[in-house]
Amino acid sequence: MIHRQHRTARRALTAALAAAALLGTAGALPAAAAGRPAPAVVQGHAPTLVPEAGDWDAAHHRFLLGSLRHGTVSAVGTDGSVRTLVDDPGTLVETAGLRIDRAHRRVLVTNLDNGLGERSGAATQGRIAGIGAYDLDTGRRLFYTDLAAVAGDGGGHMANDIAIGPDGTAYVTDSVAPVVYRVAPDGTAAVLVRDARLAPAPGAYGLNGIVHRDGRLLVGKWDDGTLWQVPLGNPAAVRRVEVAGGAADSLLHLDGLTGRPDGSLVGVTNAFAGSGRDAVVELRSADHWRTARLTAVRPSADATPTALVPGPAGRLYQLSGGLADAAAGHPSDAFTLRRI
Repeated sequence: MIHRQHRTARRALTAALAAAALLGTAGALPAAAAGRPAPAVVQGHAPTLVPEAGDWDAAHHRFLLGSLRHGTVSAVGTDGSVRTLVDDPGTLVETAGLRIDRAHRRVLVTNLDNGLGERSGAATQGRIAGIGAYDLDTGRRLFYTDLAAVAGDGGGHMANDIAIGPDGTAYVTDSVAPVVYRVAPDGTAAVLVRDARLAPAPGAYGLNGIVHRDGRLLVGKWDDGTLWQVPLGNPAAVRRVEVAGGAADSLLHLDGLTGRPDGSLVGVTNAFAGSGRDAVVELRSADHWRTARLTAVRPSADATPTALVPGPAGRLYQLSGGLADAAAGHPSDAFTLRRI
């Protein structure tokens, strides 16, 4: 009886260790890791990764970051360790916007060709807009939608950022065309809004960061620093949000945006392309974003920030992935996530 108990205990221990090993291959960390405080700075190193945006995967206690250089999605530990989660070379050229759809246990990424990637080409540069969905555990592709085909205008396109609604619907900005797309949870897509006022200046990037908030989208425009509201109940009623406070150019090169639980918006501006400033900005509204006030502008400690990324313990991190260096032809192996 004692021997049988020992054998049963050994089998239980072996099964537990095997389960832990399988869990480890999915990227999860021990429960103790989930209770660790959020580090002040995460310094990552991976060959010319050039991440532009990311999200926090609480289920596996890791950041997920895209790559403008490789067109991949990487899992990044709080210690800065990096491993590839998604590599879809037949589809993804460069990955920019990235959001985790927790309800469906998948990561959504935008696909584009900005001329910075290893897979970039003359035939596709400035003409790709797509969104891919990938399993959060395995990185397996679940669907891919060609948004440039959905736009159906034969013009230039460049998918940029993503917001996700409560039902899993994704909303995607296009930085070349004056378009915001709506993508259903099954990947079916349509143009939500097309408005000439959202077009970028010649040779510049237009629509960029996007946030879903209380039945509306709030969208930043990089080239002129304007903020726009798109009511989901009546998308044709898109309107500019009048922003008070700060200098006239305080939001110039407004890039990534995210919403806080208190109702405020925070974002980053950058000095990419020789103008603007590297900073974190905060916006608040008392009238459902018909108007807003710029309540804070904090200089960035790192060059060319492109996004604010959620992190452990509910903290936000500013991402600086070396965009300016990559555009200059010498992409860096280093990137920084700095807690704000």
